[in-house]
Amino acid sequence: MGVRLLRSRKLRWMLLGVAALGAVLGCTVTINSNTARAGGALEERKLPMRFSWVACEPNCGWISAVGIVTSDSPKDFEDFARDRDLTGATLVLDSSGGSVNDAITLGRRFRALKMRTTVGMTQRPSRANERPKVVPEAYCESMCVFLLLAGTTRYVPDSAHVRVHQIWMGDRADDAKAASYSAQDLMIVERDIGRLAKYTFDMGGAGDLLLLALNVPPWEDLHELSRTELRTTNVMTTELLADVLPLKGTTPVAELAPKPARDKQQDRFPAALDKPLSRTAEALPQATVAATPQQ
Repeated sequence: MGVRLLRSRKLRWMLLGVAALGAVLGCTVTINSNTARAGGALEERKLPMRFSWVACEPNCGWISAVGIVTSDSPKDFEDFARDRDLTGATLVLDSSGGSVNDAITLGRRFRALKMRTTVGMTQRPSRANERPKVVPEAYCESMCVFLLLAGTTRYVPDSAHVRVHQIWMGDRADDAKAASYSAQDLMIVERDIGRLAKYTFDMGGAGDLLLLALNVPPWEDLHELSRTELRTTNVMTTELLADVLPLKGTTPVAELAPKPARDKQQDRFPAALDKPLSRTAEALPQATVAATPQQ
């Protein structure tokens, strides 16, 4: 699979401003307003997902995952994780969604590593005496919500935006009403809804999450989960930041590579579920990068 840019008739996401930075999460509590840098991060959220380790002290740090999930994302994560023991690490998400099946693959890998998850925008220090921060005014949209669900413990800051909508054929998401669809296309979407449902329940999510997402077509604005919905759908499991990102954490960068983990849930199902998929539906807002179907 490759990637391609989807053209949009509306650049609604370009019009989203980033609010003035409020309380800052992470290893420091200094308020730091940097709108130019935040604006850059807004666009970075629409590019292919990148993983990076952010260390604030020798024994304090987190994984920053920024961008959309493409067909390359699972391999990119394995490359990133190869020389690190990431068991129990915290994953900080800022993403506009992406490929359904590749996100499911990533999510199962995160759960196998017993990761904790949250939503935030990482700010690296601009001066030598500063520490990196996690700014809560960030977005986790579409399939990102299901990556968030992969955490064994999940925290969503009050000022973060967690938003859902239907999965769709990525190459027709910009003008979904006018596009034509074959029986094969409908089969792909229904198959991926089934896979997503199984994944949701395996991760401990509630059926209400699927209900909320599948009621919002791609031509409507995404539905932002309220604090109540975050709890009732089990997207958020804790109200305490320290449960996922302690001020003095214990998540070091290890020297030894972790042994590849296998999700035990998959062992109970036919091997056909594990075979490579040639095409997949996607969950993306308009005007973002999408994984293209493999011919």
